[in-house]
Amino acid sequence: MADASPQARAVTLLGRPKLWLMPTVLTGLLALLLALLYMGGIVNPQGALHHLPIALVNGDTGKPPAGQKQNAGTQIAAAITSDTSNDKAEWRTLSLAEAKDELDSGKVYGALVIPADFTASITALTTADATTRPTMTVLTNPGKGSLGSSLASKITTTAAQQASQTIGKQLTAAAGTQANSTTKLLLADPVNVVTQVGHPIGSHSGLGLSAFYYTLLLVLAGFMGGNVISNAVDTSLGYADTEIGPLHTRRPTVPISRTQTLLLNMVMTAGITVVSVSLIMLATITILGMDATHIPLLWIYSYCAALAVGLGVQAINAAFGGVGQLVSMFVFIVLGLPSSGATVPLQAVPGFYRFLSHFEPMRQLSDGVRAILYFEARGDAGLTRSWIMIAIGASLALLFGFAMTRYYDRKGHKRLTPQPA
Repeated sequence: MADASPQARAVTLLGRPKLWLMPTVLTGLLALLLALLYMGGIVNPQGALHHLPIALVNGDTGKPPAGQKQNAGTQIAAAITSDTSNDKAEWRTLSLAEAKDELDSGKVYGALVIPADFTASITALTTADATTRPTMTVLTNPGKGSLGSSLASKITTTAAQQASQTIGKQLTAAAGTQANSTTKLLLADPVNVVTQVGHPIGSHSGLGLSAFYYTLLLVLAGFMGGNVISNAVDTSLGYADTEIGPLHTRRPTVPISRTQTLLLNMVMTAGITVVSVSLIMLATITILGMDATHIPLLWIYSYCAALAVGLGVQAINAAFGGVGQLVSMFVFIVLGLPSSGATVPLQAVPGFYRFLSHFEPMRQLSDGVRAILYFEARGDAGLTRSWIMIAIGASLALLFGFAMTRYYDRKGHKRLTPQPA
């Protein structure tokens, strides 16, 4: 009997349940995990928000009003910091200079400032010719990302407005019936809340998101570059076929150990990453005009960051073989994005993602990029920790990769039997 036509053979194969089983299970599982992991990190930032660092500056130097032990600024600061019913903010009582330093180093997402003349301004409201409202200032920090800065601004503004209403009730009660309707209206909400940028960033910084997308480019460069190099080396050594449309080639298999193959992959990764990182900077800074300073430092950091990812990809591929690309995708991309803290503050994501952030590469790299781009490359803005984590990550990749390949070589686990072209 003649063989069935290719079309008929395909139809016959489609009727086999085993052909469908594994692709269906893996694809469905990946879709489920991706949906849960990505959306789980951003779907409810307000509900997950806990202990967002915000500075509280009480600069009020006025004397306490008659019959009170503390001036108005001290009373407001005490009321804000002692409120245990709301744990969304971690209020840090600082001087104005300390608050500005923490804004400049990205340690706080915003600040609430009570001025020196606050009590005097409130006392003046009780006079007959009062026209000027006392002011509290909300300082934002766009360098911490648009969402994080917005959350901090909302918290500080709400706290200032609640303080204004409390003061208003006290002043209205003290004024009694002697106050006219205009004065009563002024006393009901006496404090003017002003919002200002506490640590400005450039207009070409993506509203504080350029650091995240730049980090993503570095991770993708390391991830995709590592996989492309690994596949290209396998093809060149005859361990994989080359197919381009109808064209198919197979080179003679080169006898080489797994350890030597990994060494070749890693050396090539170190060389090619120079090109990819340089082109990323050319595209983002030179062509697109992204705001960036400390250019030499940024290039060195970008190279080391992308190289650490590339070495990690090579180590994982060497250890896990064909599924290595899938494993490295989860390590560097799937779990890294929602736990990076670059778009949604880590204080506003579920605890699982905060746990991942302690070691997931993207969080470590994004902190360093943010420090260089927005916070004058300060070590205490996250750059020092990022350098340490890059060194640890690269070292672990080298140790893990070569330990696994040497183990396979000693056990005689050859990749395949050498074949001619």
